[in-house]
Amino acid sequence: MRKRTKNAHYKQLFVFAFGLLLWFLPTPAGLTPEAWHLFSIFISIILAVIIEATSIFTASIIGLGFVIITHTLTAKQAYSGFSQGFILLIIVAFLIARGVIKSGLGKRIAFLIIKRFGKSSLGLGYSIVAADMFIAPAFPSNTARSGVLYPIVQALSSDSGSKVADGTRKKLGSYLMMTSMAGLTISSAMWLTAMAANPAGAKMAKEFGVEISYGSWALASLAPSLVAFIVIPWLLFKIFPPELKETPDAPRIAQEQLEHMGNVHKNEYIMGFTFIAMITLWIFSDSLGLDKTAIAFLGLGILMLSNIFTLDDLAHEGRALGTLIWFGTLYAMSSYLNEFGFMSWLGAHISTLIMGQSWVIVYVGLVLGYVFIHYFFVSQTAQMLALFSVFLGVGVSAGVPVEMLALMLLFATNFNAVITPQGSSANVIYLSSGYIESREVYKYGGLVTLANTIIYLGVGTAWMMLIL
Repeated sequence: MRKRTKNAHYKQLFVFAFGLLLWFLPTPAGLTPEAWHLFSIFISIILAVIIEATSIFTASIIGLGFVIITHTLTAKQAYSGFSQGFILLIIVAFLIARGVIKSGLGKRIAFLIIKRFGKSSLGLGYSIVAADMFIAPAFPSNTARSGVLYPIVQALSSDSGSKVADGTRKKLGSYLMMTSMAGLTISSAMWLTAMAANPAGAKMAKEFGVEISYGSWALASLAPSLVAFIVIPWLLFKIFPPELKETPDAPRIAQEQLEHMGNVHKNEYIMGFTFIAMITLWIFSDSLGLDKTAIAFLGLGILMLSNIFTLDDLAHEGRALGTLIWFGTLYAMSSYLNEFGFMSWLGAHISTLIMGQSWVIVYVGLVLGYVFIHYFFVSQTAQMLALFSVFLGVGVSAGVPVEMLALMLLFATNFNAVITPQGSSANVIYLSSGYIESREVYKYGGLVTLANTIIYLGVGTAWMMLIL
């Protein structure tokens, strides 16, 4: 224990020295001192988590203190992330998930899935991703979709004997949580309406003469998305395997448990009705002009009135508060890196490096650069709004087929989402579970992003050259 603590102190000193060195380096041409200093703090936080110098929560709150004390950001700017509705949606969805479990509905759904697909952990992984891809066209918010999938995955994990509290998270839960989180990157890339940024990106592409319809998006994404669906759950099963792999008796046990549970209880009906109502309102929220977070708060209120979720339950959900703090902090820093011009500066430098090459090299370089730069973004939508037109314009100038590049960049906006713990707001609810650690996302999420990039660039490019 003492040796581990000593190693942690060395790592912390290294991160501090690294950040200090960056801080005092001359500000690169084209950047303001505020942008460079904010980058120094932001990248130091990421480094601290990657090398396990400290937790993402601790690194974030130290970074929050530094950006304010050094006047890199004003207090109002630094705290702005805590007022974002979608971040509150994550927290409320996490609390509602406890209601799904507590009511017994999660257990019943979990046993029904195990009964059908539960002979192996890999089969459960595929069933979760397939369910996500099936419901994705109706969900313009991958954050809201994670709020639907998460309680089911949590129930599958806990009812298979894999729990965070007793140290058995890796028995099954860690694999299922990571697989579901990775599956969101595929489902969001597969459908135009599966993520809020997709239609906005299609509208931006129209300025370059590219018409992207629901059908053309679905056709272009079909081949790479199906290959990714086949590969990703299997890949995670190999590189991030559950301890429990084969469960031949699970379907029979699940049937026995369902018989033991008997008929659906009152709390399950209330929970089910509330959940379905929330999902329906989320699906039609844009057309009805409803706020998704407000819908989640209303659903939580109903559960509290029904005593399915109580104040005592809230007292035991400390991870939700921790998530709000670290994600809100990183979101604010990432937003102001973008506002201060750091993201567009970095994007321009990436573009400059590949200008003058053949269109194939420019095409691959732009996509790889677009994927890599997501390390610094906490919002997929923010990245697309900041860089999509810049990268597409560079590609057009180099003679890259504009429709193919536009679609690939929009796919990349989705398939790069698990490159970091904060890479998508949808990731955060899975990390809040405790089944996955931040360093595991950097490692295995990075490998998933690499696999996605190879699949979409390889299979996706070949497929689009055939059909476009």
